[in-house]
Amino acid sequence: MFSIKMPAISSWCKFQEHFMMVYKTLNRNKALAFYKRSIFLVNPGFQLSFSLIVCSIIFISSLLYPIILMDFLTELMNRFPAIQENMKLAQTDLIIFLGVIQLIFISMVFIMFIFLTHKIAGPMHKLKNHLANIRQGGPITPLTFRNGDHFHDVAEEVSLFLETLSANQESDFQYLDEVALYIDNLAPVVPDDKKPVLSEISRRLLDIKSRYKESL
Repeated sequence: MFSIKMPAISSWCKFQEHFMMVYKTLNRNKALAFYKRSIFLVNPGFQLSFSLIVCSIIFISSLLYPIILMDFLTELMNRFPAIQENMKLAQTDLIIFLGVIQLIFISMVFIMFIFLTHKIAGPMHKLKNHLANIRQGGPITPLTFRNGDHFHDVAEEVSLFLETLSANQESDFQYLDEVALYIDNLAPVVPDDKKPVLSEISRRLLDIKSRYKESL
């Protein structure tokens, strides 16, 4: 009876160990995916500068209202000297209140534009990495952006371009293979003094194919 239970217990322990490994791997992948999605400063130079420019324009434009309001209160104090002291206190409180509101509003606009520019910088960053990977010898694959990102039409156009490029590459390689095969068949019947020329042509064809692959 004991000998029958031992294999079952061993199998159950192995199953639990395997299940925990898979569970940890899935959790790790989810954490990495969440980390990638939570990186909003993909291109800090562009995103921060653009957001600061927009916030600066909004801040300068919004100064018009407090200036007009302060001029109105000043004119009111000049016309009614009796309320001048109370109006000065109210004016100070109003300036502090408007300053706090302005700071909160500008901060919200800045954060909002960081999110908005992320929808622009993210696709451009992915496009750059995708093309760099192909240039370094990686496979030619379609380009896709995440849901909610901008420039999905650009991704489709780039994917069509890469698909056409891949088809043209395959056609050119087939033609080069045919030429190389024709030269190999021609080599036995040409004079010996012409064989180095054919060997050089074959070498150049291989060089062209290798450079073509490296360029993509």
